[in-house]
Amino acid sequence: MAGSSHLLVERRDDGVLVVTMNRPEKRNALSPEMLVRMAAAWRDFRDDPALRVAILTGAGDADFCAGGDLELTMPMVTGARKPETEWDHELLADMTQFTDAILRGFTLYKPVIAAVNGNALGGGTEMANACDLRVAAEHAVFGTPEAKVGLLPGGGSISRLPRQIPYAKAMEMLLVGDSFSAQDVLAMGLVNYVVPREQLLPKALELAAKIAANGPLAVRKIKEGVVRTSGLPLGVALEIENEVSAAVLTSKDAREGPRAFKEKRKPRFTGE
Repeated sequence: MAGSSHLLVERRDDGVLVVTMNRPEKRNALSPEMLVRMAAAWRDFRDDPALRVAILTGAGDADFCAGGDLELTMPMVTGARKPETEWDHELLADMTQFTDAILRGFTLYKPVIAAVNGNALGGGTEMANACDLRVAAEHAVFGTPEAKVGLLPGGGSISRLPRQIPYAKAMEMLLVGDSFSAQDVLAMGLVNYVVPREQLLPKALELAAKIAANGPLAVRKIKEGVVRTSGLPLGVALEIENEVSAAVLTSKDAREGPRAFKEKRKPRFTGE
């Protein structure tokens, strides 16, 4: 497992984790190594109380992520290629690593920010859809072109896009399969900000720092409430909201926040 890592993971002192897909020469496509490393990174992020926010981005200026590697990963998953490397065997031994890596069905109540540095067609758009906030470089391109080649975007976009943007625009993206500019998806509400490439990571870090400075328990419970109430009738959703609210209101952080405000100082949140 030696050599240049397909995934770079930077743990910052401010509670922010930066995860970089690092195969620019292969359009940052998801190799078995990248998937195994990414699944481990998300699981560590979930379980480490010192980490509060994550940023997902890609190396280089051309591509955010091209989806599953069509030479390495997808043939192996379909059985057309036999496993050869240690990474191949490790991925096949536990295929939940694939879905955990792309945040599909993986329970994660900490926020993730996508910093989309280039083309995000197909799997790249699906990876961005899985994140909570999205910042895009001006030249980034989005889309789910799978239907053009007789496939479908089954990495989460069928379920997520109609919940995240207007139905008609979601269906246009899914059914027509055309590409959309960063400005197009900004107008749809699919991304929060569009910035020049050199400002991409600084903007994502700025948002991450603001979130990391908030009460970590409150942040987690807000996301948990949003995720768990999605698609439910209002009455049921409000019961879940009551549950997550009670967990925060009875916490030490809920007492520390107002106390710090009264004393005109920064709160010292512990997540308890």
